[in-house]
Amino acid sequence: MNAISTATAGMNAATQQLNAAAAQAANPTGDSVQAAIGQIEAEASFAANAAVVATTNRMIGALLDITA
Repeated sequence: MNAISTATAGMNAATQQLNAAAAQAANPTGDSVQAAIGQIEAEASFAANAAVVATTNRMIGALLDITA
């Protein structure tokens, strides 16, 4: 599995985690602190995976420049 596929899967997982945390926050009987923590974790995970995609794209671009 390549880096972009792995990062994309991580971004999808972070999106699902954010949706679950948002649903927990919207539930009046839910734990709002845990929901906030889940949202922060999902945001950090998504950002880290997006950085992997950006870095991979830059590396591929540099490789293409070298071989061109």
